[in-house]
Amino acid sequence: MDEEMLALQKNATWELMPLPQRKKKVGCWWIYTMKLKADESIERYKVKLVAKGHTQKYGVDYEETFAPVAEINTIRVLLSLVAILDWPLHQFDDKNAFLHGDLEEEVYMDLPPGCNLVHDRKNQVCKLRKSLYGLKQSPRVWFERYAKSMKNFGYTKSNLDHTLFLKHDGGKIKD
Repeated sequence: MDEEMLALQKNATWELMPLPQRKKKVGCWWIYTMKLKADESIERYKVKLVAKGHTQKYGVDYEETFAPVAEINTIRVLLSLVAILDWPLHQFDDKNAFLHGDLEEEVYMDLPPGCNLVHDRKNQVCKLRKSLYGLKQSPRVWFERYAKSMKNFGYTKSNLDHTLFLKHDGGKIKD
């Protein structure tokens, strides 16, 4: 939990403040899991702070939820090109990926249970600046940030599959 809280604080995920009048807050909880090795022995324990997004109200806490998902045909074609053209293939797992999405909506959340964020101030809540797992809009805002980064690296979004980004060099697709 301490590691997760450090990541949340380092990322400036929220600011503490009193709950504004006529505003609702969402709850949160800790999700505990064990990551297992291939032999099913324990590799490590994992914990993640998750917002109770099921309590969010459309038009109040969020507007859009859509986030594109890669089409299976795109994945098949891409893997075929990697094999045929001997392209390098890299897979990335962004730890705490959703924490990098910037929230546009005002979302207030309870203080994480078991954490001593506020010792002397009562009635404080977390005004979220960044998305958290569990929020309705988290996949969308994360993908918006990802797409912006890909554009900054010189990639363009495919018209056929918006999850596919291509980089061209003189009419050829770069590997």
